[in-house]
Amino acid sequence: MAKVTQLLQPTFGSAIVISRVAATLLILSCACSAHAQSYPNRSIHLIVPFPPGGGIDLFARVIGRKLSDQLGQQIIVDNRPGVQGNIGMQIGAKAAPDGYTLTIAYAGTVAINPFLYKDPGFDPIKDFMPIALGSSQPEVMVSHPAVPAKNVQELLAHARARPGKLTFGSSASTGQLVIELFKQLNNADVLHVAYKGAQFATTDLIAGYIDAAVASIAAVAPFHRSGRVRAIVVAGPERSPSLPNVMSAIEGGMPGLQVVGWYAFVAPTGTPPEIISRLNGEINKALLAADVRERLNSAGLTPKGSTVAELGALMRSDYERLGKAVKASGAKAN
Repeated sequence: MAKVTQLLQPTFGSAIVISRVAATLLILSCACSAHAQSYPNRSIHLIVPFPPGGGIDLFARVIGRKLSDQLGQQIIVDNRPGVQGNIGMQIGAKAAPDGYTLTIAYAGTVAINPFLYKDPGFDPIKDFMPIALGSSQPEVMVSHPAVPAKNVQELLAHARARPGKLTFGSSASTGQLVIELFKQLNNADVLHVAYKGAQFATTDLIAGYIDAAVASIAAVAPFHRSGRVRAIVVAGPERSPSLPNVMSAIEGGMPGLQVVGWYAFVAPTGTPPEIISRLNGEINKALLAADVRERLNSAGLTPKGSTVAELGALMRSDYERLGKAVKASGAKAN
C-alpha cells in the first residue's frame, strides 16, 4: 500500500511541472479574456458573396450600420460576387480567424451549392463557425407583365404551351432549386438562365429579355409594387406580409415548391469563442432594434436572431435536407 501511495503522490519535480502548466493555462486564459474585452479595436470586414443591390446586400448593410454604432468600429461591407456565392464563401473561409473578417452565409451557399457544384471550394460545415441567424425569407417567382399568367398554375399552363422556350432567371442556388423543383413537380420544360446577382436578373426581366425569374422578396417586391414585374407565387408555406396578395406555394397547389432562405453571420473556423459570443450578443441586440426590424420587414426580410448552437443546428439540418432535394432534382450548376 505504501508503494501505491508513493506512486500517487507527485514528486517535487512533477509538482513544478504541474505548476508551470497551470500557470501557462492561466496566462492563456487571461490573454483570451483580454483579447475579447479589447475586441474590436479596428474595422471589421463583412463579406457579402453577392453583388450590391440584392436582398443579402441590403441585410448586410442594415445590420452592419447598427453594429458599427454598437461596437464603435466601422463595419466594411465587402461584396465578393461570383459562382452563386462560392467566391465570397471561399474568401471568408480562408480569412484569418481573428474576428475581423466575417461572412454573410446564405441558405443556398451553405446547403445547396455543395451539391450543385463538384467542388465549391469550401466546406460550409467544417470551414465556418456559426455566429447568429439574421433573417429568413422564402424565394418568390416573378414574371414579366407581358407573360399571360397571374398565378403559378397559369404560368405552368403557359410553359407547357411553349416547351423549352419559357426563360427563367436566377442568381442564387436557392432560386435555381425552385426552378428545378417547378420542372420536376410538373414535368415542365423551361430554360434556366444563371445571373451573377439578383439585380441583373431583375433588370433583364423588366426589359423583357427573360420571361420569369426567382429571387428573394427583398430584391423583387419594389418592382412588383410598381408594376414592372408580376409576383406569381411565394415559394413558402404561407404568404409574405410584403406580398399579401400573392399566394403561397401551398395555396397555389404546389406544396413541394418550397424553398425558404436565410441569412446568417459566420466566421472562419478557429475564431476565439469569446469573440463569437460577443458578436452573437451584439447581432441579436441589433436585430431587436425597432429601426432595424422596420427596415428589414419593409424589404420582405423577417428578423430572427439565435444562439450560436441554434444556428449551427440549422446549418447542419438544411445541409442534409436541401442537399437531398438537390440530389432528387438532378440539378447541376451550369
